Amino acid sequence: MKAPPFAYAAPVTIEGALALLAAHEDAKVLAGGQSLMPALNLRLAAPSVLVDINDIPELSEVSVTPAGLRLGALVRHSRIGSDPLIAGAVPLLGLAYPHIAHGAIRTRGTIGGSLAHADPSAEWPAVCLVCDAVMELRGPGGGREVPADAFSLGVFTTAIGAGELLVAIRFPAWPASRRAGFSEVARRKGDFAMVGAAVTVDLGAHGVCTAARIVLFGASDRPIRRHAAEARLCGRVPDAALLREVASVATEGLDPSSDLHASAEYRRRVAPVMVRRALAYALSLPEAARAA
Repeated sequence: MKAPPFAYAAPVTIEGALALLAAHEDAKVLAGGQSLMPALNLRLAAPSVLVDINDIPELSEVSVTPAGLRLGALVRHSRIGSDPLIAGAVPLLGLAYPHIAHGAIRTRGTIGGSLAHADPSAEWPAVCLVCDAVMELRGPGGGREVPADAFSLGVFTTAIGAGELLVAIRFPAWPASRRAGFSEVARRKGDFAMVGAAVTVDLGAHGVCTAARIVLFGASDRPIRRHAAEARLCGRVPDAALLREVASVATEGLDPSSDLHASAEYRRRVAPVMVRRALAYALSLPEAARAA
């Protein structure tokens, strides 16, 4: 199939893009096009206007300050995986990057596009949730900020309002005591995850965990934090036995869905393994990753 007819516009400023979105209620934003173009070709989307934001320089900017990392929404996956400035500022981005799709998609796809698409099996939404990232939106009423835990609202649904544009993602500064881990299982390398886990662990004196964040993705209609498991880890010195305990708590009450990629039962069974592996990587405990 081929895409339905549409008008095409390529603004060079954010204001120009917003004006086009305001003038055409059914307009679609084109960033990397890795999700939108297949949807157009399958006639799942039929916008009257395609607003191509690739000529807006501000959306590709990267900056690191004492407050943290700021990525323009148009920053490509490939840059996230190759820029040492980004990897140094938020190491978890570098751990997640190798799991994202394939070379051609990494070259064109953008972090903002992935977040706006909101596939529950995608890596970037989970990473943003773990890292307490903040999404910067701009629209007819000006700019506003949405924390990651309020951004993903469900399958392919976000807090981006009518006429709004995701312009940047802001990550808080990474503490020196923080460790990170990432694990997922997919049918083939580059496929969307059937289920995965992203974690951070802060270690204090004598190796005691002072803070932890554990997020599962591909196991619900959006990435989900597992607060009870985080609490079980805090205040203790992690070892293989504790990681098995935490992984079990992290998946209590999990209610994933079945689809053509995996059954709900498979996702429930594999989820604790992903949590344990991610934590074991973060804490350099390889024996915990191997444990049954």
